[in-house]
Amino acid sequence: MKLSIIVPVYNMAGDGKLNFCMDSLVNQTVSDYEIIAVDDASTDDSLKILRKYEREHPGLVKVITYPNNRRQGGAKNEGLKAAVGEWIGFVDSDDWIAPDFYEKLLKRAEETGADLTGCNYSLVEKHSYEIGCVVQNNTAEQTGLLDAEKHKNHLMYSGSMVVKLYKASVIRGNNLDFPQGIFYEDNCAGPLWSLYFTHFERVEEPLYYYYQHNASTVHHISEEKCRDRMKAAVLLYEECKKRGFLEQYRQALEYRFTELYYVNTLFSYMQGVMHPRLSFVKALRRGLEERFPEFERNPYYRANTGSEEQRLIAMQGKSDIRFFWYYRLKLFVRKCRRGNGGS
Repeated sequence: MKLSIIVPVYNMAGDGKLNFCMDSLVNQTVSDYEIIAVDDASTDDSLKILRKYEREHPGLVKVITYPNNRRQGGAKNEGLKAAVGEWIGFVDSDDWIAPDFYEKLLKRAEETGADLTGCNYSLVEKHSYEIGCVVQNNTAEQTGLLDAEKHKNHLMYSGSMVVKLYKASVIRGNNLDFPQGIFYEDNCAGPLWSLYFTHFERVEEPLYYYYQHNASTVHHISEEKCRDRMKAAVLLYEECKKRGFLEQYRQALEYRFTELYYVNTLFSYMQGVMHPRLSFVKALRRGLEERFPEFERNPYYRANTGSEEQRLIAMQGKSDIRFFWYYRLKLFVRKCRRGNGGS
């Protein structure tokens, strides 16, 4: 079989989200493929909807289900176990894809000999095939044969996994999978997986539709999700160390870990959690310094992290308390100004 499309599903029955996604998958222009829909212990009608597609498309749609929720990483791992295609793709069940999405990615791979292909995506707020805000996923500098320098670039900026097509033999040959039971599993898997592929090519079109809606994971910040992002970073660090990548790509991994574990988590936590805790902020900093005590000297950090973020991070390095209350006051003043019309 040419292609396996893995779709993790959890409570996506409402507002026609799952139907729109599945319709886009069963109507792909590519031939010889399978859709593996993994129901992650949904409590709504998602499984019922999936069973309907399975009945209507025998041999094309295969449904896997189990009793306990494992988050997207666990669902994807079950899909990987069942997949038999030469190529593997992942689609989130609240998104959808253009009819020729996989045809174009496969054609690009066949034309170039790539074992990894990708494209751009479109941010949309309604179920249609109108192009919204186009986001470039990966860059021209990351394409072609992947030498050490390009692997560093992919490690730091791996991009989204759902807009990519992966050669299955690379995944199976290197025992690649996803962290289970956490949010942000791609933050670990994406960078790590990229180190095993040898040739990456892109299709310069937004063929994937990323649906922006209030139930999306990215729209709700909680301490649990912040901790999951930290766990994803730690797992990435541990896997790179275990697999012999730590020293080879130390500076790139240090930057990726710093941004994922610390910088992104610190500011999203302070801005998004209603009652942030000083103890959490302290532990966040300590967790980074245990692995990379001199992260502020990293050339990628100095060149790519915003100057204001660097200033605030340096402040925390001198005093957790001062940073914590200074930043809370800063947010309070900003909120007051907005309430007064920005005056």
